[in-house]
Amino acid sequence: MGRADALKPNRHEGGHSPLPRAELPVDTVSLARYLIGKILVREMAEGVASGRIVETEAYVVGDAAGHAYRGMTPRNRSLFLERGHAYVYLAYGSAYMLNVSSEIAGIGAGVLIRALEPRDGISIMQRNRQIERVRDLARGPGRLATALRVDRRLDGLDLCREGPLWLGRGDHDPGEIGQSARIGIARDADRLLRFYLRSSPFVSGPRSLKE
Repeated sequence: MGRADALKPNRHEGGHSPLPRAELPVDTVSLARYLIGKILVREMAEGVASGRIVETEAYVVGDAAGHAYRGMTPRNRSLFLERGHAYVYLAYGSAYMLNVSSEIAGIGAGVLIRALEPRDGISIMQRNRQIERVRDLARGPGRLATALRVDRRLDGLDLCREGPLWLGRGDHDPGEIGQSARIGIARDADRLLRFYLRSSPFVSGPRSLKE
């Protein structure tokens, strides 16, 4: 499938509407917390898959662990778009990661979407991941991207409008949100920039980071 096909919008029938950009906080940490409980929607030829966001990480302005730390490059330029755009990169040569740009245009920072609670299109996610266990479909950023078939073709996409990938409003209060250090990084590793839905079985990471 080419880029033109990947970006062809379809109508989602799940009742959700895209999050207006005006409602997104213009601050990376605030956005990371705000996105907990919101819905990530992926529209594919075989149907719609979606999940409730239950875990995020903030990569703030000037963050040594962030991809924008050394400035804009052809690879990371989507991080410098105004808040609400997708930044997709390949980690370790094997797993794609989905981030949301989080500041005003020209300022590089983003929020990593780490885990989802699957909702619509679970059978599609199961085929994409080649597993049956719902709890493990999108529990971790690499699994999430595979389940929703997210790759570099979606990099730079506007997530505040309907299309192949977009953000929707949550349908109820997300519940108690926890905060911890981020997972799997070496630089600025002690900063409390990971947010997650307490008690959710779909959150990734060790048990000590879920309570």
